[in-house]
Amino acid sequence: MELEAVAKSYARWAPVYDHTFGAVTHAGRRRATGFANAVGGTVLEVGVGTGLALPFYAPHMQVTGIDFSEEMLAKAQEKVAERGLTHVKALRQMDARALDFPAASFDTVCAMHILSVVPEPERVMAEMARVCRPGGHVLVVNHFAAEGSGLMARIERAAAPLSDLLGWHSDFERARVLGEAGLELVEEDGLPPFGMMTYLRLRRRA
Repeated sequence: MELEAVAKSYARWAPVYDHTFGAVTHAGRRRATGFANAVGGTVLEVGVGTGLALPFYAPHMQVTGIDFSEEMLAKAQEKVAERGLTHVKALRQMDARALDFPAASFDTVCAMHILSVVPEPERVMAEMARVCRPGGHVLVVNHFAAEGSGLMARIERAAAPLSDLLGWHSDFERARVLGEAGLELVEEDGLPPFGMMTYLRLRRRA
């Protein structure tokens, strides 16, 4: 998937995202932000989108959000202003494959429903590992391709050629986010609805 195709897709999605795909992915955002709040400190949210998760962070947090879509970021800025989300320190337009932050800048890095959207997700995972402090956590919430040859797997493969139109890869493989040497998987769990989404917690190696 090309980055410009992603940008065009999410420019189309931005006006209705909160009430469509955003409504289905609520549980994952709650799970990731709940862990980040317990850890405290600084958070980078990669692919902040329209800012659906921003109200879930606790007031004591220091949250930075990045997204490539200017239309999505505009919606996130509106939420911050309307709800007085003072814990949100910055929202920046950025390519997740080349994060403009020094190494070890954040206690927690979150990527919720973004890795099946971006081109070169392996590079994005490497960048998230780089900016996470040693001992910190990278939290991933995403839909991954069903295994085997069942109905869901066949539907996902059939939809794969439509990735540029849909704005995400329906047949995205879990292994693509687990190959980063600087991260170790410490927790994995299925999420509602129907276990369609997966929560992964990875620790940055020292």
